[in-house]
Amino acid sequence: MSLDREQVLRSAAALLSRRSTATMDEVARAAGIGRATLHRHFAGRDALVKALEDLGIQEFETALDAAGLDEGSAEDGLRRLIVAVEPAAGLLSFLVTENQLFEGDEMNEGWDRLDARVAAFFRRGQERGEFRIDLTPAWLTEALYGLIGAGAWAVQAGRVAGQDFPHMIAELLLGGARRSVEQ
Repeated sequence: MSLDREQVLRSAAALLSRRSTATMDEVARAAGIGRATLHRHFAGRDALVKALEDLGIQEFETALDAAGLDEGSAEDGLRRLIVAVEPAAGLLSFLVTENQLFEGDEMNEGWDRLDARVAAFFRRGQERGEFRIDLTPAWLTEALYGLIGAGAWAVQAGRVAGQDFPHMIAELLLGGARRSVEQ
């Protein structure tokens, strides 16, 4: 019987997004495999986290592609992006807290690619007069990431209903990012 690597990664992501300090033994149990099998495929926690990073980047790129950010208004594009990224929100919130991914010279270029795409989207919204111009695209990008992570945690903890995830993030971000008439 062959190991379904993606299923193992998704099980690990589900566990680690709820309990970031889970051990490799706990990850193996969550994936329904033995610890030795897990270690044959991921030499240790660092290797597992790096594989999860690749999955998270892939998931976010897929969400960006699905959102059609160039179609319609910037506000509508943002709402589509939030809906598209929701299934990966827990994994992304885990990854942004993994300091090892952002240290040293070997940072995954995928993060830069994602940041550039999201910042370009916010810049277009500013150029069209839809978003405030006194907030940089980089800041709006970071604010979006922060709200996605906070939303994922709130849903996982049961403090908010999952169905409210897109609305609460979009409304809070747009309420602060939307350009008012007097600006």
